[in-house]
Amino acid sequence: MKYRRQVSFERRTTITGTHGPEPGPWEPVVAQDGSPAIAERWWAEVQDVLPSRSESVRQGLAQARNQVRLRMRWRDDLDSTMRVTVHGDTGGDVVYQIVGGPAEIGGRKRGLEFVLERYSSSGGAS
Repeated sequence: MKYRRQVSFERRTTITGTHGPEPGPWEPVVAQDGSPAIAERWWAEVQDVLPSRSESVRQGLAQARNQVRLRMRWRDDLDSTMRVTVHGDTGGDVVYQIVGGPAEIGGRKRGLEFVLERYSSSGGAS
């Protein structure tokens, strides 16, 4: 595998609302020193899943669905409730939700694979 992209993971925190626990802000899975905490970055392979774009309609809004496959070295602290930021080569970061995985690849806890998805409104001005 060729790990050429950097990724970071975040987990959703929980806050106490007026009616009990509610979803809170996202926090880095592993944080580097600093204020605010900076997410640790790991090297990964990120590849489009074909077909790379499919159209759907949700609540009357046309959506473009973009899925990618992410492969990285094994970690035991990642799960499907998290979100992933794929850091761009020129500073353009893209946030994805995890829709599949983690799945062990390569045997003996050598690697992980996730399917990630990003939604964006299609059509209209950008």
